[in-house]
Amino acid sequence: MSDPRFDSLAKVLVGHSTKLKAGEKVLIDVSETPEEFVIALIRAVRTAKAEPFVVLHTNRITRELALGITGPQAETMAAIDLARLKKVEAYIAVRGSHNISETADVPQEKAALLSSKLRPALDYRINKTRWVVLRWPTPSMAQQAQMSTEAFAEFFFRVCTLDYSKMIPGMKALKALMDRTDRVQLKGPGTDLRFSIKGIGSVICGGEHNIPDGEVFSCPVKDSVEGHVTFNAPTLNRGIAFDQVHLEFSKGRIVKATANHTKELNEILDTDAGARFIGEFSLGFNPHILHPMRDILFDEKIAGSFHFTPGQAYEVAGNGNKSAIHWDMVCIQRKDYGGGEVWFDGKLIRKDGLFIPPALQALNPDRLLGKKAKPTAKR
Repeated sequence: MSDPRFDSLAKVLVGHSTKLKAGEKVLIDVSETPEEFVIALIRAVRTAKAEPFVVLHTNRITRELALGITGPQAETMAAIDLARLKKVEAYIAVRGSHNISETADVPQEKAALLSSKLRPALDYRINKTRWVVLRWPTPSMAQQAQMSTEAFAEFFFRVCTLDYSKMIPGMKALKALMDRTDRVQLKGPGTDLRFSIKGIGSVICGGEHNIPDGEVFSCPVKDSVEGHVTFNAPTLNRGIAFDQVHLEFSKGRIVKATANHTKELNEILDTDAGARFIGEFSLGFNPHILHPMRDILFDEKIAGSFHFTPGQAYEVAGNGNKSAIHWDMVCIQRKDYGGGEVWFDGKLIRKDGLFIPPALQALNPDRLLGKKAKPTAKR
C-alpha cells in the first residue's frame, strides 16, 4: 500500500526540484530504497508526462566492485554512466544505506581510482542536467541521529517537504550581499579564517538540487585562504568517521591537517593537487536541522552553520579548482556549539548562528518557523 508521504515527496522532486516537462527523460538512480517509493516516483514522472528510467544499486555490491576495480573497468563504468546521462534531461538520486561504513575497508588507492575515473560523469550530471539528490531514511540513519526509527522518519518527511518558498526573500538578500563581498572572516573556537570571494558570485540552494536544502554558497579565491579552522560537526568520508578535523592554510593550500584519523585524513587530501585547496564556502540555515548526524546532505544545511570544502569547485560560483574529491566539512556556530562569527568586509553578518542585518533575519529559525525549531538529534 502506498504511503501518502511518498507521494508528497515524489511530487516535490518532480515538480519543484527537477521541474520535469512533458516529453523529457529522467534517470532515477536508487540504492537501498523501498520499491514503493520508486513506484511513487515513476508515477509522479508519468503524471508530468515525462519518461522515467531506473537504475538500482546496493551498497554491498558497490563495495564488492570497488574492492577489485581496475583502471580499464573504472573507465568503462564511467563511459556507461556518462552515456546514460547524455540521454536524459534530469536526474533524481535516492540513496539509502543500511550501514554507513559499508565501504570503510575499500583500499584508498581503489577509492581514489574510482573517484577520478567517475568524475567526468559526475561533472556532466551537475552541469548539464537538472538534478536532485536525497537520502532515504533507514534505521542506520536514525541511529546516527540518535532518534527512534519512527521519529526519524517523521522528521525526514517534515524536513524534505518543507515549503522552500519561505526562504526566498532571505536567500536573495544573502546572495546579493555575497555577490558584492570581497573579504570574509570566520571566527570561533579553534577557528580564525580569512579569505576573499571577490568576483566569484554565489548560488541560492532552495530545494532544487539537494533535499533537504537551505544554503547559499560561494567559493574562496583559490590562493586567498589564510588561517585555521576546526570543524565541530563529525564527518564521514569513504566509510571512515572523522571527528574534530582541524585544517591550517597558507596561500590557499591546506598545509596541516589533523583529526582522530590524521593519517587517513591526509591520505584523502593527497588524492590529487586540488584536494588541498578549497572548492566551496557556504552558509547553512535550514530551521529544522539543528544537530549533525554524519550525513552531509543534512549536516551542511544545519541552522547557524558554515561549511568549507576541500576539493572540486563547481563551474558556477567556482574558482576553477579541480579535484576528484569534494568534501564538505561543517562548523556549527550557534551558542550551544561554542558560538562564532561571520564577517563580510569588516561588518558582522552572523553571530552565534543568527543573522544580524535586517534583510537576512528572515533566514533565522524563529522567522522561518514562527516558533522554536525541534531538535533533530541529541548532541
